[in-house]
Amino acid sequence: MKKIIYFSTQWCGPCKQFAPVINQLQSEGVNIQKVDVDKDNSLPAQYGVRNIPTLVLVDANGTELNRRVGTGSPTDILNFYNN
Repeated sequence: MKKIIYFSTQWCGPCKQFAPVINQLQSEGVNIQKVDVDKDNSLPAQYGVRNIPTLVLVDANGTELNRRVGTGSPTDILNFYNN
């Protein structure tokens, strides 16, 4: 099953603004794993994350399928997840 890995951190302004969108999508059943880059640096390094917020869409094996840097609407993120 694919999932979105959401890379952010607490001090990031755009991440704070984007949090309600991520929380809404999670509550609607979208598989999203949140990663605070200040607390876990192994996954950001593994996926080469250099900017936040970043969304990385991965398959069941963790292989990257797509990437999106920045924020977006719930519809934008659903399209990212489903395409």
